Amino acid sequence: MHFRLDADTVAFRDAVRDHLANVMTPEFEEQIYRSGVAHDDGFAKGLVNQGYFAPSWPAEYGGQNRDRWAEQVLQEELMRADAPMYLSETTRMVASIIRAVGTPEMKDRILGGAMKGDITIALGFTEPECGSDVAAATTRAVRDGDQWVINGSKMFTTNGHIADYVFLLARTDPDKPKHKGLTMFLVPLDSPGVEAQAVWTLSGERTNITFYSDVRIGDEWRIGEVDGGWQVLGMSLQDEHASGWGPHISRLLHHVEQWAANTLAEDGAPQLSKTDVRRRIARVAMEDEVSRLLQRRCVWMTEQGQVPVAEGPMSKVFSTEALVRASQDMVELVGPDAMRSYFEPTAPQDGRFEHLMRFSLGTTIYAGTSEVQRSIIAQRGLGLPR
Repeated sequence: MHFRLDADTVAFRDAVRDHLANVMTPEFEEQIYRSGVAHDDGFAKGLVNQGYFAPSWPAEYGGQNRDRWAEQVLQEELMRADAPMYLSETTRMVASIIRAVGTPEMKDRILGGAMKGDITIALGFTEPECGSDVAAATTRAVRDGDQWVINGSKMFTTNGHIADYVFLLARTDPDKPKHKGLTMFLVPLDSPGVEAQAVWTLSGERTNITFYSDVRIGDEWRIGEVDGGWQVLGMSLQDEHASGWGPHISRLLHHVEQWAANTLAEDGAPQLSKTDVRRRIARVAMEDEVSRLLQRRCVWMTEQGQVPVAEGPMSKVFSTEALVRASQDMVELVGPDAMRSYFEPTAPQDGRFEHLMRFSLGTTIYAGTSEVQRSIIAQRGLGLPR
């Protein structure tokens, strides 16, 4: 097992870092935050033009035939820069599933546009009454000849108000056990009967509750077998459960180090010279390193042809809970000034401590709650009973 990057991957990472330094200006960062939408068409297409959108994909789809390490350092840099990438990430995730199990017609229709940034895809899994138990979905899809009629609602359909499609989980056989009567569809969001209503999160992000009222789509929009949706969904959940949030800790660490080096204590000495300050920063640095190594272990396993079934959730649950601990500790360290609002001119580090603390709380829920992750680790990693 190794975690070090080879020279080619380091050069690729540095090029991505330079690109982001040029485009992630303070003005652009504030524009994205004020909008509450983690997507910008120009930014996404800029990544496409630079070859940074999906570097591990084949060249025929606009990729660079790079390995998973290039994909990993790209994700690390995008997250560390807090780039508006969520809709691009979900598009890439669904495109990977279509590439694996989609019909030739769907591949021709979707993949080229998705890899050029011309097509975007949101996720439609969670429902208002189901929470993290996505298999309990009650949104119905009823067959009517060569069409399906969809009725129901989905919660937390982030970017559902601007995406072209939603990757939708629907129940197609209510008489089967909950994991066996589900089917996946790619639903055009401009279809009659689709409505998106804004829901604002604690971090200021806009997500949506989406409603589907007698939405009709052709069978060509089905992905995978009828009633085989859980197997298709599992491909995306595996990716989500293996997500690592450590780069946000790196961003927090950068800002607290800047604050400590440039802020004087009551005795006139830099905060960084104080034992308690150094101890707290060191603890954040250690958890940042552990988060990075846990995530890179998942990449190494994938490169070796292994599936990080339990290791992915380990990375996710540790990095998100470490982010919560670190952000709260740094707010306590900086003091009341740390609660000044994001982009408030008088706030330390432009209010990033306040924003990161708000943002951190949601990360323990995204892509499956910590409780879900621990259940996967216990049952599928340790072999413990349900």
